[in-house]
Amino acid sequence: MTRAEAGSFAPDWISSPGDTILDLVEERGWTQADLANRLGYSRKHVNQLVRGKASLSEDAALRLHRVLGGSVGFWLTREARYRERLAASREAGLYEGWVDWLEELPVAAMMRAGAITKRRMVASAKAQVVGECLAFFGVASPEQWRARCAGTQGAFRRGTARDGDRASTAVWLRLGEMQAEQLRLPAYDRERFTRALTEIRELTVESPELFEPRMRRLLQAAGVAFVLVPAIPKAGVSGVARWLNRNPLIQLSLFGKTNDRFWFSFFHEAAHILLHADDRKSVWLDDAGRPPGADEAETEADRWAADCLIPPAHDAELQQLGDRRSVRAFARRVGVHPGIVVGRLQHERLLPFGQLNGLKARFKFGEESTPT
Repeated sequence: MTRAEAGSFAPDWISSPGDTILDLVEERGWTQADLANRLGYSRKHVNQLVRGKASLSEDAALRLHRVLGGSVGFWLTREARYRERLAASREAGLYEGWVDWLEELPVAAMMRAGAITKRRMVASAKAQVVGECLAFFGVASPEQWRARCAGTQGAFRRGTARDGDRASTAVWLRLGEMQAEQLRLPAYDRERFTRALTEIRELTVESPELFEPRMRRLLQAAGVAFVLVPAIPKAGVSGVARWLNRNPLIQLSLFGKTNDRFWFSFFHEAAHILLHADDRKSVWLDDAGRPPGADEAETEADRWAADCLIPPAHDAELQQLGDRRSVRAFARRVGVHPGIVVGRLQHERLLPFGQLNGLKARFKFGEESTPT
């Protein structure tokens, strides 16, 4: 047997310390009554020890050490391993009874996202998948997951006319939480956050490999978590703003992938942090395809984001734009990427959707943006 095989050896049987006690007693030709007398325990207690019904305490380990040999550590370790195997067996039985829960979850999407291990969903693997899903969500049972899901769902301020699949949304949110939990952030500083947003606006003309690390540093210094989590099918979410304990979190999915949507989504979520900081229980879920006026707070965030990217003083100039050259020149004057200007013109119906899309950039995680 190789070292790797030995390290992964996990027998199906469960052996209690009582099995070892019986072996040693039989070697000596003793009865359980003899052992009880030598240990100073009642026959009933010894019988319970032998059958694994009574836990092997430190006192019992000391007495067994003196009477049967073996170190105190040996007996305590033997007991701990037995209880661990017993708990694992009971847990496996529970998981077998919870496999139907997997039908509520986007298991394939979770595997693609690295939330759980990729494997074939054969019957023998499903109980293990249940365990991984519980660990991913940080809950003890599917019932706790449903309760937490319902609680979070109740906090959603969803800026869309259509609801995404709640399980897919929960997976996407949890992936963002896990990233944010790895960050060591100072206390949230509103003034520093406001200054960071001014600097970040200047980064809209840069490619992702240049703006993303700078953006993260600026936001983290202001006590704001910023994470990018690829879209989960059926979640239908472009971004979210929420509070995790004392720090706000901005999470984007790159849903839509073009830079005009990315930047508008980012500043829209930033607006929720600035304008709606008194409401720290809501989860501001946003969809880039939502209709205008869906929610008053969403309308406020939309207006703030639009004005931040292209200040109202330039509204009249926007009306005059219509070709590649004029859009590029205008973008240089206001200091944003031309794709943002095109997106604004299309949104306000000043330009047909599809026209001048070549001025936009398409973003990919971990890759350089490419023209569309």
